[in-house]
Amino acid sequence: MAKLINVASAARVLIAAMIFVVAGSANAQIGSVQEGRGLAREVCAECHAIDNAANGSANPNAPTFKVIANTPGMTSAALTVALQTTHMTMPNFVIKGDALQNVIAYILSLKERD
Repeated sequence: MAKLINVASAARVLIAAMIFVVAGSANAQIGSVQEGRGLAREVCAECHAIDNAANGSANPNAPTFKVIANTPGMTSAALTVALQTTHMTMPNFVIKGDALQNVIAYILSLKERD
C-alpha cells in the first residue's frame, strides 16, 4: 500500500527551504571584491579614501569607503541606490552591471564584523 504524503507538512518544509535559500542569497557576496577595488582605485580614489587603512579622503567632504561601509543600515541595496543617484558634490558618472556589483562588494568588504 502506498504511503500518503501529508501535504501540509510537505508544504511547510518546502516554504522553510525557500526562505532559507532567499535569506542566504541576501547575505551572499554579490560581486568581485578584487575587481571592485581595482575600479574604485581608477574611478573613486581621486576623492575617496578607498582602502581600509586610509585615514582620510583626498576630498575632506568625501567619506571614506570604510565609513560608508560601516554606516548603520548599509546594505547592497542601499549602495545600489546611492551609486545610481546623482549627488551634487560628486561627478556625474554611471556605474552599471557587474562593475556596480563589484564596487558594492568591495565597499561591503570593508564592513567591520561584530
